[in-house]
Amino acid sequence: MKKALFTLLPLAIASVPPAAIAQKEIPKAPGHEQCPLGYVNTLGTTCVSPIYYEVAPTYGKACKSGWMNIGAGYCKKKTLGIF
Repeated sequence: MKKALFTLLPLAIASVPPAAIAQKEIPKAPGHEQCPLGYVNTLGTTCVSPIYYEVAPTYGKACKSGWMNIGAGYCKKKTLGIF
């Protein structure tokens, strides 16, 4: 049973569209020197997080429904309907 799960796991991951995969390292949003909530500044052009979040740039607009603003030009997809 365990062997079957380990065999199917790479196939399941490969079938997820790239836009739906959470990001652990993101570029700083244009016009922002800070990193969004939950990310650490690498003192370069990127921010990293020890946790995988699904984030999207705001482009100066409000976050979509089901997403929350985490600052520095990014929105994070809410999980479990709250955070």
